[in-house]
Amino acid sequence: MKTLFNQLFDYNFYCNKTLIEEFGKMKKVPDQSAKFFNHILNAHHIWNHRLLQKKSEFDPWQEHKIEAWQDIHYDNQRTSFEIITNSDDFEKRIDYETTEGRLFTNDLKDILFHIINHSAHHRGQILMDLRMNNIEPKALDYIFYKR
Repeated sequence: MKTLFNQLFDYNFYCNKTLIEEFGKMKKVPDQSAKFFNHILNAHHIWNHRLLQKKSEFDPWQEHKIEAWQDIHYDNQRTSFEIITNSDDFEKRIDYETTEGRLFTNDLKDILFHIINHSAHHRGQILMDLRMNNIEPKALDYIFYKR
């Protein structure tokens, strides 16, 4: 399980790093793309903090300056890798509170997979937004990453 999650988070790292690099080359990042990328970073941070039973420093839709994206991204990835490395039971039940104040419990493996899936979902929205702004994005499909 650790190997699978390390591979998935490596992929997540690659995709987000690629977007940060591409955004850095733009005069202006399209507003929707910036909104969704901030959300990817914030949600990853929030879920990591839930897993560590810490209070999040970010709100789900909080905006950050583009200059901060790389540091937030690296911190998110490092923290997720530490969680995976230090976990012996991926079936462990995790109690957490949503940003709306509702209480839930899910398996660690399901939360880790959610982080990856949630990021991929919003990256798809970013790629569509870039195309709508006449910007051809790099392919971020998992299979291309693995080739």
